[in-house]
Parts: sequence; C-alpha cells; structure tokens
Amino acid sequence: MTDPKSCQPLNDASVSEVPITSNEYNQILAIQETVLGMMAYKNDANIIFNKLCNLAESLLPNSAASIMMQDPHTHLMNVLAAPSVPQAGHEALGGLTPGPGGGSCGNAVFRNEPQFVTDTFSDERWANIRHIAVDFNLCSCWSMPIRNSDQEAIGSFALSSFEHRSPAPFHKKLLETCAYIVSIVLKNQQLSNRSALYSRALMHAKEGMVITDHENKIVEVNQAFEDITGFTEAEVIGKNPSFFSSRKHDKDFYQTMWQKLIKKGKWSGEITNKKADGSLLTEWVNISVITNEQNEITNYLASFADISEIKEYQDKINYMAYYDSLTGLLNKNSLERTLNKSQQKQTLILLNVNNFSYINTAYGYEIGDKLLIEIAKILKKIIDIVHIYRINADEFSLLYKKHQDASPIIDIIRKYFYDQTLTINNITINVSFNYGAASGDVNLFKNSALALKQSKDAGKNRFHLYDINTDTIDENTREEFIVYNNMIHDALEKSNIIPYFQGIRDNRSKKITKYEVLARIKHQNKIITPFHFLEPAKLSGMLPEITKMIIDKSFAVMQHRSEDFSINITEDDLSRNYLSDFLAKKAEQYQINTSRIILEILEGVSSAGKSSQIQQLNDLKRHGYRLAIDDFGAEYSNFERILDLEIDFLKIDAKYIKNIDKDEKSYEITKAIAYFARNAKVECIAEFVHNEAVQKIIEELGIDYSQGYFFSEPKEFD
Repeated sequence: MTDPKSCQPLNDASVSEVPITSNEYNQILAIQETVLGMMAYKNDANIIFNKLCNLAESLLPNSAASIMMQDPHTHLMNVLAAPSVPQAGHEALGGLTPGPGGGSCGNAVFRNEPQFVTDTFSDERWANIRHIAVDFNLCSCWSMPIRNSDQEAIGSFALSSFEHRSPAPFHKKLLETCAYIVSIVLKNQQLSNRSALYSRALMHAKEGMVITDHENKIVEVNQAFEDITGFTEAEVIGKNPSFFSSRKHDKDFYQTMWQKLIKKGKWSGEITNKKADGSLLTEWVNISVITNEQNEITNYLASFADISEIKEYQDKINYMAYYDSLTGLLNKNSLERTLNKSQQKQTLILLNVNNFSYINTAYGYEIGDKLLIEIAKILKKIIDIVHIYRINADEFSLLYKKHQDASPIIDIIRKYFYDQTLTINNITINVSFNYGAASGDVNLFKNSALALKQSKDAGKNRFHLYDINTDTIDENTREEFIVYNNMIHDALEKSNIIPYFQGIRDNRSKKITKYEVLARIKHQNKIITPFHFLEPAKLSGMLPEITKMIIDKSFAVMQHRSEDFSINITEDDLSRNYLSDFLAKKAEQYQINTSRIILEILEGVSSAGKSSQIQQLNDLKRHGYRLAIDDFGAEYSNFERILDLEIDFLKIDAKYIKNIDKDEKSYEITKAIAYFARNAKVECIAEFVHNEAVQKIIEELGIDYSQGYFFSEPKEFD
C-alpha cells in the first residue's frame, strides 16, 4: 500500500485561470483527428479506446486515463479501457456503484456532470472507495460523463494523477473532447454491428423483398418494401426495378452486377435508389437467381435493407476525419493520406499565421476563428489550386501535384495580405505568414515542416525552401533523438541503466577516498555514455527515472564498500520533489549512512533555482547528506547562494582544468575559485586531471581533491 503522503501537491492556485493556448488546441485537435482517422479505417473499438487513453495521458504527465461504462442491467460500472492501469486496478474498480461516495467516475455518472477531485484522500466524493485511492496512490482524479444521444450519463472518461492537482481549462477541454469521442465511437460501433447484422440476416428479417420474373419484371413485393420505399404494390408490379433507379450508378456498374449474378447465382452490394417522394435510399441488396428443375432461370429474388442512416453517419465520420470543421478545408489526415498514396514529385507549402496566439488572447477565440475562416476564403480565391488544407490551429498548406516553384506563389500571398487588411467584427487585423516549402516524392511533409521551422527561426514573414544539403542535419538529429529515446525506455524496462564509478583522490592523503557515480546504458553489449542519451532523456522527462535506478544500484554496490560517493542530481529530480523520501528509503534498505552520500547539483540550480528546490536541498543537508556544486564556473556563479546552501564541495569545471598548465586565463580563474573555496571553508575538487603537469599545479594551488583519468577511469564495480 502506498503512503498517501507520497502524493506531492502542485502549486496550482491559479491553474484555472490559465487560458488555453493555440498549441494546446492543436494537441486536442490532433487527438480528435487521430481517433476519427482510426474510425474511418474501421479499427476495432478497443484499439481506439486504448489509443485515446494513451494520447490523453501524453498531455498530462504522471497520470493514467480510464474509460468506465455502466452496465445497463446491473447499473454497476466497470473498466472498459485503461491501458496504463494494472489488472489489479481493473479488478478493484469493477462493480463500482454510482453515487455520492463512488469516486469521481461514480459521481460523474450519478450526477451527470463533470467531477474534478483534487485530493482523493479527503474528498467526500471518494468516501466509499478511499481504499482504492490509497492502494494505487491516486492523489487526484478528474472525470467527465460519457453521454448517449438522450444526454444520459452512461459512463465516464477520467484522468487520475499521482499528484494533487486541479485541472486547467485545457484539461477540462481535453476531458470533454475525449468523452465526446468515446460516445461517437460507441455509436459507430452500434451502427457497424447493425450493418453486420443486416448482411447476415437479410433473408430472415423484415427487409424489403422484390421478386421478378425471368424478364426481370416485378411480380411480388412485401410490406416492408412499401414501408421503406413509399411505393405501393400496384405502382411497381409489372415494371423493371430500374423504375426506382437514382441514376447514381453508371452502365458499367449494372453490367458488372449482372455478370456476377448470372455466373455465381447471387450478388450482394450497395445500391442507391430513390423513394416515391424522390429522396435517395441507400440499400444493402442481396440478389439470388431462382431456377427450375431444368436449371432454367424463372425468377430473381432481391432482399434489401435501408442503410441510409448508417451511410449518412459514416459520411459524417469521414467528413470529420478528413475535413476541418471550422473552415471546410481538407485537414491534416487528408493531406497525409494524399501524400502517402502519391509517388510522383509534388510541392508542398506550409503557411503559419504570425502572432495568431496573440490575436486569440487579445480579441478572443471567436475573432480568431472568424479570421481563420476569412484566410481560408482568401487563399481559395487568390491561389490557383484546389488542394488547400488546414493542418493545425494556425497553419495551412498548399499542395501542388507536380514540381512547382514556390517563390512566385508566396509572393502572391505576401503581396495580397500586405496590401489588404482584414476587418473582423469592426477589428482591423494585419495578417502575415511564415512559409516553409519542399518539393519531391518522399518525406514531403517532414521536409516542409523543417523548412517552416527554419523560416520561424529567421524571424516573422520569412520563407525557407527545404535544401537537402543543409536541412537534413536537423532531420538526422531528430531521428537520432528517437533512437536514443527508445533506447532509454528499453534500458529502464530491462534495468540496463548501470552505475560506473570514478575515483576522487585526496591530495593530502594521496589516496582515493571518494567516488563519483556516473550513469551508463548497457545496450547490445555496448556501453553508452550520457553524451548520447542525456539530452533525449531530459526532453522526454525520463531523467528522474534514470536517477532513481542509479541511486538504487549504486547504493547496492556501496553497501559493501567504505568510501564516500557522489550522485548527480538534476533540476528535473528536484522538480519532482521525490528525493527526500526515495533517498531515505534506499539508505535504510542498504544500511548506508547519509553522511557518506554527496549530492552533486549543477551550478545553474544553485544560482537560479526555485525556492522550493533550495528548500529541498537544505532539508537534505539537515538529514546528513552533503552537497557539491558540479561544473562550477561553467555558467554564472552566485557566491552568496552557495554560502546560503552550506555547500560542502566545489567541483571546478573541466574547461579550466584541462589546459591549466598552458593557459594563463584558466590558471587565474582556477586560482580565484580555490581562494574563494578556502576562505569559505568549502573543499575544492578539480575535474579532468589528465596528466602529471596539471596535477602538479592543482597541488600548488592547494586544491583538496583531484578527479580525472590520471588517477581513475570510470569503471563498473562487482
């Protein structure tokens, strides 16, 4: 069972006041387009629900998404999808009773309104299932009701967090969108099941029935035929079924149909006919040939079901999946589908509206939406192209299905918007864009996006054309990041993050008395250094997980040794606020005295760290841990802050040590740092001591410790 105190509250007093940004709207729009695209490709509902949960979790770190549905017979709730929740969690939540004490999800269904619980350990809405919150460390939980077509609550979409937190408007919009998407998927699943039932039971249900003679003249219809089409028996008897043709199918369609019917004796397919009132009727038709004993055709039997509602709903889904609901333009899904299908050389131009986030903030989202609609109309008017897409909240794209010089097209757009101002609700707005363009037959969207980024980096209203010789570096960097990002995930999962130890020599006793713990990844019999994986780990938020594994494994090693040892602590570790409890737990587990442990923090943290981080470091000091400033002198140095923290060690940055025997400036800086440390009674460590000449100067300056390959290379202890 997890201690509820391990939940750390966020400083979110004003989170409800933070407006939704354009990027956040883009993220919600991307989720909607992804799921609708999966529906358009007829993915299984369970796969869609798991994907939706994963996408929602990606927008709220340290959370788990879940979908619960109410059983229509027992009225109890069960987990439908929660890919990040263990099976034990599914079982614990099974049979949940909606009600005032039934947690966030039970209340969402019971009250048919959103529930935002910040502290599950004290909120009365969790009274009946408090044990679940404690057992699984669910500190807060936000739940949105999933409603049917009658607006009745039938389930819930929830985000549970391992931190006490309140939702921002972005999170509420995210929950609302996800719950609505679930209702769409459920409705689509119902309609799809209905369509499958029609195809299996055409000959046994109350479908429309038509029997014709060997000349294909109608001789019999049933009551369902009259009900569905509006034609009476008297109006159709003796006539050819082409009588109610919609003319939506050409001659080749019917010719192919008859060829298959005569050859195989049956045919099934979708046909659009017309009703008696002239409206269209989409039918799933099953036609069979009836023969006599001499195998001669005597009749044709056709049964059909009205699938107009299903077709209409599918058409709406396809429209939502491939069209932008605001501007009516094709969307990103449509663009990617077109690019993936084509193998010819094409030209793609991306346009990003400058200052659109400011326009939304200053004038409101209604004005921003109207501006986007007006921009879409103008682009269709001034550009001789039908392939115009809105791919993000403030981004459009133009696709030419051939190689096209992008410069004159961009000149036309620039000139028009330079000469014209747009007036929206009596507000005059000047519009400009950043442009990125690429031509080719592969990676067109990626290359255009890289070009757009280059133009943004250069300033507003700029244009950049993708150049394979200069712009592929960024693409290679991105691909390298993906490789190392996957490698980190794999290493964490398989416990392949390992500690290496580099000795630190005491220049007074001439012995190695301390070790610095260094993280390495063991991958395919190779040792990967932080030079390769540190930045990807930071960008993907995995540094704390690496630190935890290094702490655990280094403690396991050092419990059998007597030396002191230092562990690198990042700003990400301090932001997660887990160190005090985790270090205490591991120190007790491995029986290591805290005075042996040195926590190395970067100079930037000590100089500009948040007050909460400084407080954590001082608390750790009070518990016996010692502190070291790593790479001192690499950034800006706040000497007063160092004294406030009661730092035990200063590690002089390697760039001053490695050439200290040759570079006078490095010598003077090192001398000044050593003098400051001595007067402040802080012990000093020189990094990158790599030869005898450097070590000699280190000793002359009275620096207490030396660390580097001259004395010790990083190695793995048994």
